[in-house]
Amino acid sequence: MLKDYEKTHIATATTTQVVSGPCKLNYITINTTAAGTIKVIDGTGGTTANVATLAASAPVGTYRFDCVMATGIRIVTAASSDITVCWNI
Repeated sequence: MLKDYEKTHIATATTTQVVSGPCKLNYITINTTAAGTIKVIDGTGGTTANVATLAASAPVGTYRFDCVMATGIRIVTAASSDITVCWNI
């Protein structure tokens, strides 16, 4: 049974391992217009997007994914984009 949503806030240019192991990526909210690309990876390593790439200058808003991630959620922000990742296991 899935738990309630968890959240991870990211506001710098970084690689963030949001969660390791099977989970569900519910949505990503861009809190301020994206300063650089935001890569979404189903995995625990690497920097190559295999789920999605949100473009630099993506507008403020919530981007729904509702997809099962087999290995984990890894987010790579190319610039200081202010985002919130919501997920559950």
